[in-house]
This record gives sequence, structure tokens and C-alpha cells, in this order.
Amino acid sequence: MEYMLIIATDRDMREPKPSEPGFEEFVGAWGDFTRELMSAGVFVDGAGLQPVDTATTVRRTAGAEPTIIDGPFAETKEQLGGYYRIEVADLDAALEWATRVPIPAGAVEVRPIDQMPDADGAPTPANA
Repeated sequence: MEYMLIIATDRDMREPKPSEPGFEEFVGAWGDFTRELMSAGVFVDGAGLQPVDTATTVRRTAGAEPTIIDGPFAETKEQLGGYYRIEVADLDAALEWATRVPIPAGAVEVRPIDQMPDADGAPTPANA
């Protein structure tokens, strides 16, 4: 079964820049984690996101035209930082991987991925 590990970090947490102390350790931890997922054969894909101040949101209200808003969809103390999509046996295995995501502060939401129907209406795996 496929799961999305949705990574949310504290908005006030500042990642070290390439020229700053701690950058190599910070980036290295993410590289190590990704290599572990790949070595275990559970990695499907993943990506980081640009900072929340680069977001643009399209908001819809029933009966109204869409509104385009600069910024994230909600005012929160956390921001969506990226994700990993993994394929594992069950929720317990997905949770085990989620506990190993190298965020210093924040949360990892674990959510099963739905199978999407193909053009004929038959379910197909999400990674097809």
C-alpha cells in the first residue's frame, strides 16, 4: 500500500544556508534518510517545497468565482515543507518510517493514497 509522509515544519524554524555551520549535517540527514528509503525498496518519490512565502492559493467558495491569494492556504505555525511517497505493507510500517524523518521540529502526517480510477472507471494503482 502507498502512503504519503507529509512533512510540516515550524514556520519559525530556519534551515542553515549553504555557507553556514550545520548545513552539511542538515542536508546530510535528509540524504541519508532518502537513501535508507531507497535501499529498503519503499521509496516511490518525494520532494521538498519552496518556502511558504512563495505560495499562491486559489480559494473557491460555493457559487462564487475563484479568488487568487498570495500566500499559503491557512495561517498556521507550521508550513508544508515536502513529502515522501512510500510503498510499504501497512500503516505500522509507514509510521515506522515517519518516526525517522529528520525534522528537528514539526510533524509528519501519514496518509494512505487512494487508488484513482482509469478512463474506464477501473481502479488503478496510484503509481501506475
